[in-house]
Amino acid sequence: MTLAARLPTSERMGTGHLHINLGAIVENWRALDRLSAGETAAVVKADGYGMGSARVARALAAAGVRRFFVAVAEEGASLRATLGPDVEINVFSGHMAGDTRRLSDLGLIPMLNSPEQIARHTAELPDHPFGLQLDTGMNRLGLETYDWSTDLAAGATLILSHLACADDPDHPANAAQLAAFLDMTAGIPIPRSLAATGGTLLGPDYHFDLTRPGVGLYGGAPFADAQPVATLDLPIIQTRRLRAGESVGYGCTFTAEKDTVIATVSGGYADGLIRAMSGRGTLYAGDTPCPIAGRVSMDLISVDVTDLDAIPDHLTILGPHQTVDQLADACGTIGYEILTGLGARYARTYS
Repeated sequence: MTLAARLPTSERMGTGHLHINLGAIVENWRALDRLSAGETAAVVKADGYGMGSARVARALAAAGVRRFFVAVAEEGASLRATLGPDVEINVFSGHMAGDTRRLSDLGLIPMLNSPEQIARHTAELPDHPFGLQLDTGMNRLGLETYDWSTDLAAGATLILSHLACADDPDHPANAAQLAAFLDMTAGIPIPRSLAATGGTLLGPDYHFDLTRPGVGLYGGAPFADAQPVATLDLPIIQTRRLRAGESVGYGCTFTAEKDTVIATVSGGYADGLIRAMSGRGTLYAGDTPCPIAGRVSMDLISVDVTDLDAIPDHLTILGPHQTVDQLADACGTIGYEILTGLGARYARTYS
C-alpha cells in the first residue's frame, strides 16, 4: 500500500466514452467508391469492425450501398433485421451445416468455399442464390485449383477471392494472386471481386466488377486518406503521487525514478485495450502525451501525468493525436485488433 498523498479526484461516469463518426465512415466509403472501377460494397462483419453494425449499415445504406458482406450467417440475420429486404447480404463463411433455414428465410447469399459446401447447398437449397470463393494463394478459404471447374460457376451471383498482402503494394503475392484469379475465372460471364480496401488501392487491375472495402471504411490502414472514425476518452477515477522508488500495478513493472503523478483511468483489456499496451501505449491530455505506467489490467490503466499543469477529468487514447493504427503500432499489433476489440462497456455516441 503506497504512502502517496492523493490528489483531488473529479466526478464523472465510470465508463469510457467512445464516439463514432458515421459521417466519416460514409465519406470513407465514398472516397473508396470514387477509386473503384465498378460497384463498391461494404464489409460490416465483427459488429461493423467494432463500431456497431446496425448504425454503420444504416448510414451506408442511406448513402447508396446495396451490397454488404458479413463473416457468418448469424451476422447476416442481424443485418437483415436492421436493413430489411432491399439490400444484398453476402456471407463469407458460406453454407455451414445448420445455416440452411437462415439463408433461405432471410435471403442471405453464401459464398461457397468447398466442394462440401457446394454439395450441401445444391442438395438443401437448389434454387437459392450463391456465390463462390476461390483460393488464389492465401490458403485460408475458397475452392482450390484442383477442386475448381468453371462448370461450378453456373448460376453463381459472384466469384471472389481475397488478397493476402494487399497492404504491401510491392509484395509479389499481389501479382501472383491476380494472375491466378484471372486464370481461374477466364471466360466466365459472372461478376468478379478480388479487392478489399488494400486491393482497391492497388489500382483498377484489381477492381473487377465489385470492390468490398472493410477496414478502410473505419479509418484504418492501408487507406492513408481515410477520415478518422473513433474517438475514445477514458475517465480518470483517481490520481496519486508516487515517491521515487514506489511501484504501480500488477507485477510492479513500473517503478518511479522520481516523484511522479499517476492517474488511474477506467478501461482495460476487458474493454479491448490489450495488455500489449502495457508500458508502451500513450494517452493524451489535450496536446500532451501521457505514457502508460506498468501493466494494463482488466478494468484499469495507470498513466503518468506528471507533466500536466492540471489534472483533467479524462484522457484520450483515440483521437486527433493518435489514430487506431498509431496506437496499434505502438503495441505491436494492427488496427483491426484494436477496432474490433472495443468493448460493450463504453458509453457510445454517434454523429
